[in-house]
Amino acid sequence: MDARAGFCVVYRFKVRPGLETEFEAAWAQLTQAYKRDRGGLGSRLHRAEDGLWVAYAQWPNKQMWEESRALGPPDTAAGQAMAQSVEERLDAILLEPVNDLLEPVPIKSQS
Repeated sequence: MDARAGFCVVYRFKVRPGLETEFEAAWAQLTQAYKRDRGGLGSRLHRAEDGLWVAYAQWPNKQMWEESRALGPPDTAAGQAMAQSVEERLDAILLEPVNDLLEPVPIKSQS
């Protein structure tokens, strides 16, 4: 296991049509709250070709993620906004990193 990568989780969402902007804003607000208040290491949000939204989140370890999850969202308003924008939430995929060769790359907005 590559200890630098900690513990990772993949979340998948089907977002209600027309609420994509609200979903993205709520996701960003929640991610910042998890980093600030719960020790999360951040997340990347992706839009898959099939229309699903996929977020990849990192934590120092599984125990911290489980403890945070048991407390509910650290930002109630953002949690409610995200829940209202999501039509379907698929099961999370829990990952134990084995080898980390990912390089951080700045994301440029496509206009």
